[in-house]
Order: sequence, then structure tokens, then C-alpha cells
Amino acid sequence: MEVINAFQGVSVLIPAHDEADWLPACLDALCASAPLAGPVEVIVVANGCSDNTAERARAAIPSFEARGWVLRVLELAQGGKLGAWNAGEAAARGAVLVYLDADVLISPPLLSQLEEALAGDAPRYGSGVPRVTTSGDWVTRHYTRFWRTTGFMTHGVPGFGVFAMNRAGRARWGAWPDIISDDTFARLNFRPEERIAVPARYDWPMIEGFAPLVRVRRRQDAGVAEVARLFPELMRNDDPHDKLRPFWRRALADPLGALVFVAVRLTIHAPVLRSANRWVRGR
Repeated sequence: MEVINAFQGVSVLIPAHDEADWLPACLDALCASAPLAGPVEVIVVANGCSDNTAERARAAIPSFEARGWVLRVLELAQGGKLGAWNAGEAAARGAVLVYLDADVLISPPLLSQLEEALAGDAPRYGSGVPRVTTSGDWVTRHYTRFWRTTGFMTHGVPGFGVFAMNRAGRARWGAWPDIISDDTFARLNFRPEERIAVPARYDWPMIEGFAPLVRVRRRQDAGVAEVARLFPELMRNDDPHDKLRPFWRRALADPLGALVFVAVRLTIHAPVLRSANRWVRGR
């Protein structure tokens, strides 16, 4: 990927489709980050918005300028996360690229830890430790508690909500393909030993309610299956699962959580609540 006027800093890319209610808090948390060694630019890509997402993003420009950081807002007429990534990358100048969802709240140390972890010429990918948040829905609360015990959450670097890579890593593919699961595709373009988990945390909100949870989880399963079908060579980079805690042990420790988890998983495979929309929100 050609980079114009590159600087040795960090570019944070935020795709935002009708995210006016979530984006200000995301930007506030980002602006509260600990100091970084190099310059920082933040690029909000407002894509296909019918609300005032772009206006609310621009309202944060003075706060970033006060830190000596750059905040730019790009507006695209067409919605779509992959198009937003491509447009944001075309404008980005950083040596480290951070891909941040508009509903995620990062902790102050995360950016600086990613900057340090991804420095150098070797291809590297990184993310922090997700703290999955819920707002009180009974099903969501129990499902989330058990989901946190799965191998995806306990091993490796999940990377959902926020992930980062250096330019050497990003050079492994061209434009983002038209796929559902961008985070899976990005993560599996790196071998397990190339993926770095930094200790800083970030908050990622879980979708609330049984039916929305099923729709989103079905879409996520479809996204992983799509990557496996279109890019089978990437699946060799998945994390090993031979040392995972058995399901029955986890179920004994949390029988109610296991029951809710199984109910959601069974409904995912039932011919109900199906949606033709590839872009069901993750929360």
C-alpha cells in the first residue's frame, strides 16, 4: 500500500454509520489517552449517515487540537464498513494503523501500548483486553458471562472492536475485500506469534435481548465461515484449541450461563429470525 507523506506516528481510523449517539464518548475516551511517543491523527469516516454523526465528530476537533493531535472527518455518501476502512487508509499517514469501532471506549494506556508493541519492521498485529459490557438484560448478561469462558475469549488476541497493525503487516493485502467479518480477516492474516496482546483494556458493548443477540451471533458465524470459504489458507493462522477447558467443566461451573449459551446457539441454527442484511450491528 502506497503511503503519501508518512509520519512515524499513529493513525486511528473510526468508521461511523449513524453513530451520533455513540461516537462522542468514543472520541472523549480516545482524547483522554496517555501521551504517545509520536504524532497522532484520528480519521472519522462518516459513511452513509442519516444523522449528525459528522457534525458531532467535528465538534471534538478543538479537544484534539489542544493535545496537538489531528482529527479529520471524511464523509462518504455510501454506507459500508469496508469502504470506510479503504477510504480512511487512503488518507492515513501513520506508521501504525488502529482500527476502532465507534461504540468502543478505550482505556488511557491502550494507544501508547499499541504504538510500542507494533514498532519495527516485522509485520505485527495487536489489540488490548476486551471488557464486554452489558446494560442489564437477563439473557445477555448470562450469555456474555459464559461466552467469556470460550477459547476465542481466553486464548490469543480476539481483536473485536479495536485492532491495530503496523505498515509491514497491512502490506499483506490490498484493498479490504467485501466480507462480513473484517476483524476475523485481519487477525488471521497474522500468525499467532505475530499477534500481540497488550494489557490495556477497552469496553465493548454486547447487543441486548435474545432476538438481537441471535441475529448478531448468526451474522458473526456467517462472517467466520465466509472467511474460511474465500480465504482457506488463512485458517492455518487460527489459534490452537487443543488445551481449552472442556465445555462440560465450564457448564458445571456456570450451569445457568451454559443453558442460555446453548439456547442462543441452537436458535442461531434454526430457520427463524433470519435477516438478509449483511451489516447487522454488533450491539
